[in-house]
Amino acid sequence: MPHALSPLSMPKRTLLGPGPSEVDPRVLQAMATPLVGHLDPEFLTVMGEVQSLLRTVFQTRNEWTLAVPGTGTAAMEAAVGNLVELGDRVLACVQGYFGERLAQMAARYGAEVDRLEHPWGQVFEPATIIEALSKSSYKIVTLVHAETSTGALQPAIAEIAQGCHQAGALLVLDCVTSLGGLELKIDEWGVDVAYSAGQKCLSGPSGLSPLTVSPSARQIIEGRPMPPPVFYFDLVELNRYWGDSPAYHHTAPISTMYGLREALRLVIEEGLPARFQRHQLNARLLWDGLEALGLEMFVPEKRRVPVLTTVRVPSGHDEARLRRRLLTEHNIEIAGGFGPLAGQIWRIGLMGHSSSRSNVELLLAALKSMLN
Repeated sequence: MPHALSPLSMPKRTLLGPGPSEVDPRVLQAMATPLVGHLDPEFLTVMGEVQSLLRTVFQTRNEWTLAVPGTGTAAMEAAVGNLVELGDRVLACVQGYFGERLAQMAARYGAEVDRLEHPWGQVFEPATIIEALSKSSYKIVTLVHAETSTGALQPAIAEIAQGCHQAGALLVLDCVTSLGGLELKIDEWGVDVAYSAGQKCLSGPSGLSPLTVSPSARQIIEGRPMPPPVFYFDLVELNRYWGDSPAYHHTAPISTMYGLREALRLVIEEGLPARFQRHQLNARLLWDGLEALGLEMFVPEKRRVPVLTTVRVPSGHDEARLRRRLLTEHNIEIAGGFGPLAGQIWRIGLMGHSSSRSNVELLLAALKSMLN
């Protein structure tokens, strides 16, 4: 006989890492809404509302706008796997862990991948990418808008997209850390495919990941001679489920969809400009406070992601030990670095519902007490 388990009880953490972020109580309440079937007319209405809200947040009119079942990596795989065919040439812009993941994923789908690399924490000048495009014929360029591993923000997306299109390439943009927290204009900038995740700046539950596809990219996907090798992420099939005459593709995560809908409603209620300003103001408060403690930022200010700050661990301190103390003594979660930055930086997220003055002040007070 298995041992009897007590009812589930989890600590209430202050989540200030790179995701998941804290969620508004309204999101949790929405997730407790009674279940219905995944083809129930009422649930299909919810999906349509999520689709409309996502178009507003992405600032796009793309018909192919939906939430992929899975975390941000699932949306990344859907973006890459639907566009890449065996032998396609891909230019992968790599300046951190997730640029690297895009490069590896494209190679697994059979692409011939050329890597344009910068050291972790740096960003690309448009001229650098445009020059690389002139050296070969590429179908796809992959790029990360806000690199979660370094806290560096890639500027000039519109200029880069224009250069891609002039060279006959599509731009795939990773917006996992930026959607809902930073300015993101998919149509105006000319981005062909963009994807994100529900649990970061949108402050929804993990398990559904927004994705949007331009008409040009859609045409290429629909014109493939063979469907993509992974059925679950086939965007033609997924869009039949999300379309005007829904057809079964998979059993949607119903409670998660409820949560995402409410999270998106909160974004729209706040308003995108006000939301972006809130994230910027709280980032400024954090940066000033960290510098007052004698800590050094990893990324120069003009290239920092306001929703994800990377700070160098002070000399003489054990990075993991301090982080563990933050969790056990102050109930605050932040993250360390990984890859070449392991043990060298902290990653502090002020995303969505987590981005508040009170959270910044709480973290700064905890750090001050520990470092002293």
